[in-house]
Amino acid sequence: MSIRNRGKGPHRFCPVRRWLIAVVVVVGTLVQTVAIASSGPSESRPQILTVGYVEFPPLEFMDEHNRASGRFIELTRQVAAEAGYDLEFAYLPISRIYFYLKNGVIDLWPGLSQIPELQDQVLESEISPVPVRLSVWSLDGSAPVTRFESFHDRILILITGYTYGGLRDYLEQQDSIRLTYAPNHLAALYMLQRDRGHYLLDYQFPVREVMKEQGISGIQEQEVRTRYSAWLFSRKNPHSRRLQRDFDAAYRRLEARGEVPPAIARDADFLLPGFPAR
Repeated sequence: MSIRNRGKGPHRFCPVRRWLIAVVVVVGTLVQTVAIASSGPSESRPQILTVGYVEFPPLEFMDEHNRASGRFIELTRQVAAEAGYDLEFAYLPISRIYFYLKNGVIDLWPGLSQIPELQDQVLESEISPVPVRLSVWSLDGSAPVTRFESFHDRILILITGYTYGGLRDYLEQQDSIRLTYAPNHLAALYMLQRDRGHYLLDYQFPVREVMKEQGISGIQEQEVRTRYSAWLFSRKNPHSRRLQRDFDAAYRRLEARGEVPPAIARDADFLLPGFPAR
């Protein structure tokens, strides 16, 4: 009797044991599923992004402590933090920015939209945080620039490495316009002061900043074209589409909370009469 009971005992409790095992398996599966769901996004996207930036004060520049600074840089830090990314910054000349975006050495650049050289190489954010205006600068008393044809038979100073949204290539093909190049904004202003060019074609923000810092006067400005800022994500990064969406969504959340300026509407372009078709 006792032997028979001992032999049957385990079989008597098999249904209970099977039920317990089933519960353990189900619970374990649920825990694993939750863990995957919570950790999946962070594991499937880069957590540290390499950001290229250039000398374009006051939007972006290297400060006296060799640190990335400027209005656009701080916005980039703020939006990246909201989106859950850490950043590493690389200070580069503009030509290297283009090259590194094409090759995926950097993940993004807080720069300008609609650059022909980067077409099909980057994804642009839908958000434009700040407007960027292209202006022409000349000495006080110079003939005003009323149309694009005002540059004919004149020497135009450009900044080395800038494409001006494709305008540089057009200018280089014009026999009626002579071009000369300066390595930076300050050098370009000095060239203008020394009559080494009739006009300087440059962006409003950095030229105004340099003129203020250096106490340069006697130079007048006329707006030529409105351009727009954007975050440009290298398509070589396999997560570029997600980065674009994350940055746009993060900015909109910050904007809704009043923590960043309202995004710029890209529908108020100014264009100098006679400006070549883009």
